[in-house]
Amino acid sequence: MTAIPQPLGRLLTVREYAGLGEDEHGRCELVEGNLLMAPSPTPDHMIALGRLYRQLAQQAPDGLEVIPDVDIDLELVAPDQPGFSRRPDLVVVERAAVQRVRAEGGLLRASEALLIVEIVSPGSRRTDNVVKRGEYADAGIPRYWIVDIEKPVSLVACHRADDFGYVGDSAATGVFTAGEPFTIHLDLDRLR
Repeated sequence: MTAIPQPLGRLLTVREYAGLGEDEHGRCELVEGNLLMAPSPTPDHMIALGRLYRQLAQQAPDGLEVIPDVDIDLELVAPDQPGFSRRPDLVVVERAAVQRVRAEGGLLRASEALLIVEIVSPGSRRTDNVVKRGEYADAGIPRYWIVDIEKPVSLVACHRADDFGYVGDSAATGVFTAGEPFTIHLDLDRLR
């Protein structure tokens, strides 16, 4: 179990947050410079995440990476300001973004994300559907999917609509298909 981070007495930039290292911040996110501690996911959440990852990774074309549980700099403020970094359940980026992080360090960036997926947890329903939906739209991430693993398993696919934020389709159940960021067919019932 990771120790609870001690308050630093100041707000952090994304660079300072990234510099803490995983051992220091564990399952935290950075919201307006504040560390926000998240509880460990439930077994059902992790099973759904693993199954969703497998389905997406098998269908992703060469040149795209599907990455679970990784920090994303939302790039909502200047680098010297208290920042925002979220840790979505899954992110899809071009392989070049991963190579940039290897070469330069730091975090993946919102401007590199093609798709972000959050799996709703009992304590994250409003955060995933309202707060993160707004932040991801403000960050310019083109697609945001919200997966709810309560039966029947459902997926709301949101896409950017210029200055209006996200437009979301009705919740899909059963088999979900999409053409962006690549051709995808997901069996949602297999997530649970």
